[in-house]
Amino acid sequence: MTRIDAAFARLKRDHKPGLVAYITAGDPDLARTSELLRALPAAGADVLEVGVPFSDPMADGPIIQRASERALRSGATLGKVFDMLARERAAVDAPIVLFTYANPIERMGYEAFVARAADAGVDGVLVLDLPIDEAAPLAESLRARGIAPIFLVSPTTPPARVRRAGELGAGFLYAVSRLGVTGVHAALSDEAGDVVSAIRGSSSLPVALGFGISKPEHVRAACAIAEAAVVGSGLVNVIADAGARDDLVRRACEHVRWLKGPA
Repeated sequence: MTRIDAAFARLKRDHKPGLVAYITAGDPDLARTSELLRALPAAGADVLEVGVPFSDPMADGPIIQRASERALRSGATLGKVFDMLARERAAVDAPIVLFTYANPIERMGYEAFVARAADAGVDGVLVLDLPIDEAAPLAESLRARGIAPIFLVSPTTPPARVRRAGELGAGFLYAVSRLGVTGVHAALSDEAGDVVSAIRGSSSLPVALGFGISKPEHVRAACAIAEAAVVGSGLVNVIADAGARDDLVRRACEHVRWLKGPA
């Protein structure tokens, strides 16, 4: 059983809400990213989503865009992210999902990317801007190395593409709760339930619901209809506010505990 499958099986067995925690690799630097990867699972992160910084993150709102800018200024690259993950893998039990745009993969080369991801112990890969109609070659290469290809499903994804995402995907499907870019919102979108229902009708994979989840009540609402909630911008904001402070990791862990709620 893969680490991702084991994580969702454990959540189901224990009747617990799941939390996928997103951080941008290299923000504020890769050394702090390493510390966060080691600390966040104990605070309640069931899956770690590691964003590869990119100069044109079109699906991301201002908070994660600025995190990418800081990470790039700190010298983070896809190759250095893989090096860091390889060093930390033995110390991190939680599944690690790489969250990236297609351009860094294309620059590295698809075969080299898959090999580096496998060597680094990556459990899943989500490519935000890779159309599902073009995803089969990469998905098959990832699955051949034991890595789950993970796909986004949005409120406007046609039913045929939802089915295809379930066929090509593994681990879980990422349900986008609202149209637009990532960010912090006051309430969970009314469209969230429709997206999850569309996935349930086409796939038996677990569902993680994201985009706009920033409060404990959002997590509870998301996990009432999905297996996990994804927190991104809210956590990235905490990291940004902490900056170079010594208590950055403590603050991030407190935020995850607050979101997850009582054990």
